[in-house]
Amino acid sequence: MSAGDATPSSRITLVESALPERRVTNDELAARHPTWKMPQVAVRTGVLERRWCNADETALDLAEAACRRAEERMPGLIAASDVVLFCTQSPDYWMPPNACLLQDRLGLTTRTAALDFSLACSGFVYGLYMANALIASRSARQVLLVTAETYSRWMHPGDRGPMTLFGDGAAVTVITASDGPPMRFALGSDGSGANTFCVPSGAARTPRSEASARETTDASGNVRSDEHLHMDGGAVLDFVKREMPRIVRTFLEENGATLDDVDLVVFHQASQVGLDYLNQALRVPPAKRFSNIARIGNTVSASIPIALRDAELAGALRAGMRVLLVGFGVGLSWGSALITWQAPGTP
Repeated sequence: MSAGDATPSSRITLVESALPERRVTNDELAARHPTWKMPQVAVRTGVLERRWCNADETALDLAEAACRRAEERMPGLIAASDVVLFCTQSPDYWMPPNACLLQDRLGLTTRTAALDFSLACSGFVYGLYMANALIASRSARQVLLVTAETYSRWMHPGDRGPMTLFGDGAAVTVITASDGPPMRFALGSDGSGANTFCVPSGAARTPRSEASARETTDASGNVRSDEHLHMDGGAVLDFVKREMPRIVRTFLEENGATLDDVDLVVFHQASQVGLDYLNQALRVPPAKRFSNIARIGNTVSASIPIALRDAELAGALRAGMRVLLVGFGVGLSWGSALITWQAPGTP
């Protein structure tokens, strides 16, 4: 095979992020809910403050803001994209897709392909996989991967678990054809665990009704209806402990690598107790860890790319570093990626 026939590889050219202005601190939540024992909750979640959208602010708005910041850093880069992949579980509408609305807002050519996909905590790795596949098949030269979530829309204000853990946020990741090292992936899913993390009502299977809007209080005093997020945090953590170390080890072995070959590990920012367990079970050295959950919370599909951007700004992520990305959660679904960081790293 000649060099011209070689399958193109991909690189992350740029990552940018955007957060809502509204900050919600643990002190604020403690004032609203004195029985929540926020100091103990903070130890488990690792979250000290999170950002939530205002009533008139959406995932699409945050996505556009992230794209505008990316354009300021590298003028012309956004407009050169062939495809927009928009990952969200909090779209502006059931239809049309946020990706099409974003294409119009950004003034991208009408030859730009645009589509949404609904995935959460593993969404960034899945999106990176799809972008890489599009480039490898020569269907695109550059893909705009947008991950944006406003889980504050789905949370009941009296439900301690989601309220103390999740923040809203968005990131845009530009993936471009490259002659550098290939990205490696492993993805998986187990739909039998779907009910551990869901919004039971509001879509076609169970439309909204008087019954779905009825609020209930569980044994721990948490309030929600079937139109709000239901999270079985214990079951999700059990899954992480039971499966994720084995999945990550297998992925590294299949790619002829160990953690010694990795310069930085970025997990989905699920919770502090989950991160601590994974770091200990996989024996990730402190120098190879990065976390930003304390100041923004769990931003779902946006958590890994926001962490990458923050690591870049902190000097913890530099060109040439080999990075392990691991996402897991809603679905249940999971994904791992092994990449070589080639982004410019400029503010």
